[in-house]
Amino acid sequence: MFDGYIKILPQCPACGLDYAMFDAGDGPAVFGILIVGALVAGMALYVEFTFSPPYWVHGVLWAPLIIGLSLGFLRLSKSTLLVLQYRHKAGEGRRS
Repeated sequence: MFDGYIKILPQCPACGLDYAMFDAGDGPAVFGILIVGALVAGMALYVEFTFSPPYWVHGVLWAPLIIGLSLGFLRLSKSTLLVLQYRHKAGEGRRS
């Protein structure tokens, strides 16, 4: 399905399904920001109120986690949205 990290192939190599009709748009990035932001903010608040570490510890803890989770969720959410578009036969809106 993917050609590279998040670039979609033109068609399925197994069955020949044309992927040109699918477009996830900004949805994967939005879902990633919301999910990763909620998870990391919750964990950061827990660590702050439980242990009260210095600010540099927060930077060391959360910066790599934010980057890793964002990159992981981006590909996962893009493939999920594309599969949901196919399953529900979603397409562009048309005027009658």
